[in-house]
Amino acid sequence: MATELSSLANQLLIAMPGMEDPNFSSTVTLICEHNDDGALGIVINRPLQLQLGDVFKQLALSETSTTADDPVLHGGPLGTDRGFVLHGPGSAFESSLEVSGDIHLTFSRDVLDAMATGDGPGQSLVALGYASWGAGQLDDEMMANSWLSVPASAEIVFDMPFDQRWTAAAKTLGIDITQIAPGAGHA
Repeated sequence: MATELSSLANQLLIAMPGMEDPNFSSTVTLICEHNDDGALGIVINRPLQLQLGDVFKQLALSETSTTADDPVLHGGPLGTDRGFVLHGPGSAFESSLEVSGDIHLTFSRDVLDAMATGDGPGQSLVALGYASWGAGQLDDEMMANSWLSVPASAEIVFDMPFDQRWTAAAKTLGIDITQIAPGAGHA
């Protein structure tokens, strides 16, 4: 069970090299919420062959922003028809969750309306889908050495090139994740 002391909210989960689930192999997942009921996260390093302009067109939004060429991410294997926007602070939207002072998660359409007209948050990342764990499931996966965790940073979430996020997140621990053997054990 997650307690306030063991909550992984505002942590980046770094998939260990031995991760067999193709949905999470070599991923970095921002945990947005983690409590006794489970956890919710967004994968932040899997761009789709889809751009934000395509989403604006699908939603029939008039586009006047410069973000149309921004990639959309595969945020996780669940709810892939639902959009989630990770963004910096400073904007108020209908349905938002403050992950940290630097990172918010919004899942209401008003953020996309604002982004389409150039009035959206300064830093943002749009994802389709999310990752979810039931009560105790993520804790069990952590104990099984499926993941490493590090405090989330806005730099990795918003600024780092997608293909560098997995190794960069691990380097915050002083680890070259590409040199870790796929099998995990306990000392």
